[in-house]
Amino acid sequence: MKVINRSVSKNNLPEFWSDTSVWSLVPHKVTPFTAEIWAGTLFPYLRKPVLCRLIVYKDKQELKRIDIKRAEWERPILRLSNRFFTLSTLKNLESNQHYQVTLFQQLEDDAGEYAGDWLYLKSAYFNTLPMSLPTANNDAFTVSLNSCFYEHRDNGATAEAFKNLYSQGNNAIKPDVKFMVGDQVYLDIGADSLSPLTNEVRKRIADDYAKHWQALGSMLSRGATWMLPDDHEYWNDYPFYDSLVPTLFMLKIPKIRNAWSTASKNGVERIQQTHNPVETFTIGNDLSFCIADLRSTRTKTQFINKKGFKKLIGWAKGLTTPGVLVIPQILIVEKNKHERNLHSFKRQYAELLEALAHSGRDIVVLSGDVHFGRICSVGFGNKGAKLIEIVASPTSNLTGINSVATAKPTIKPESFPDIETTWEPQIVKYDSKYNVKVTRGRWFSSYWKERTKEHFMTISFNKKESKINMTVQAWLVRRAEANGMPKSQFQVPYSITLK
Repeated sequence: MKVINRSVSKNNLPEFWSDTSVWSLVPHKVTPFTAEIWAGTLFPYLRKPVLCRLIVYKDKQELKRIDIKRAEWERPILRLSNRFFTLSTLKNLESNQHYQVTLFQQLEDDAGEYAGDWLYLKSAYFNTLPMSLPTANNDAFTVSLNSCFYEHRDNGATAEAFKNLYSQGNNAIKPDVKFMVGDQVYLDIGADSLSPLTNEVRKRIADDYAKHWQALGSMLSRGATWMLPDDHEYWNDYPFYDSLVPTLFMLKIPKIRNAWSTASKNGVERIQQTHNPVETFTIGNDLSFCIADLRSTRTKTQFINKKGFKKLIGWAKGLTTPGVLVIPQILIVEKNKHERNLHSFKRQYAELLEALAHSGRDIVVLSGDVHFGRICSVGFGNKGAKLIEIVASPTSNLTGINSVATAKPTIKPESFPDIETTWEPQIVKYDSKYNVKVTRGRWFSSYWKERTKEHFMTISFNKKESKINMTVQAWLVRRAEANGMPKSQFQVPYSITLK
């Protein structure tokens, strides 16, 4: 195939082009042998191509081609046209291998007919899951963790920092998987949320996704992706609409609330690809992951529906390895009088804690939402297990009047849990050297209050003499080394052995 404008061959594949492209190419969930690839555009002014082609490479050798015909494109927001995507499943891959996927468009003449040449659009990169944890000193299975991204003043810093870590980092810190655990978009910010027209509500939601996905392009296209929604993928404190936030007043009108809810759910399911309340995967017999959406099916009495809760409890009670629980709100938390958190749902909260303690295995909680970054730990249960909670938030701070919604790391709660369980509460260990630093604000600037520095974290796992070692580092989005690598926040990475 003849490609114009780019020199593309087996020995010269595009690596870092189109980082601000209006096209998105996102590797989603992977297994040792499969991967899902999201391809499309969220912008409204592109025409559906007659033919696009995905080419899969391994070691710069072409493995397979997948053609995407015009009729195969789908709408990301169902009531809106002129934005389109497709989800392709790659099969028969090899475990623990690096792959590149490149998207091309066949050029057309004015009549929309085939014109012969192909245009390069976008590339994405991912690793399939390994069958066991690495054992070499300089190797690890690594996940990244981030939440709370507001595009306005990011200026591409997040995507650039992640791209440089991915391309220049060694095998011990390069993310194999990224967990984006909520507030990837802020759909409830701005006076345009007060529109009384349902189609304007849909368009605003789609446009927010378009500009955020363009800003995150270099991050989204690198490493396998699991996304969890939190409230701002819907609206503040979703599904409740009793907030006094002025920009949410239109939610009192049923037709507006229904349009907003339906379109935002399209975004979660069709763009972010979060379909199931609970998903799990394992790294051989070494480590078990559970990714739980504790927002989308929330009601007045539960943070997840009964089917999802049953699967979550079953995963926790059945652990035979250390477990990693990925959730959009923190677990070690006090009751919040102003906004609902997991503690607000006491029955499910207590039952989840009992289930997590059941196996006696250590539990690592990965979360975000709270606009600060910290690591804390506490003993829990009656079998000598540890609960380690890692929080990464924000990736990009809110600006203007919304920048008052900031926070810095806290040392609360002092003990955990503060509800009745079958074991006594323990003192929570906080270590300030594993807090992400804060920076001062200035009234009537873009950032009015003291705020946590923008960051994401990497959590690396390897195995030594049958023991699972975990290492954590925070990376500052807006500070870089001379070679472009993001600056690390922790002078000495956090390290612990899991059992």
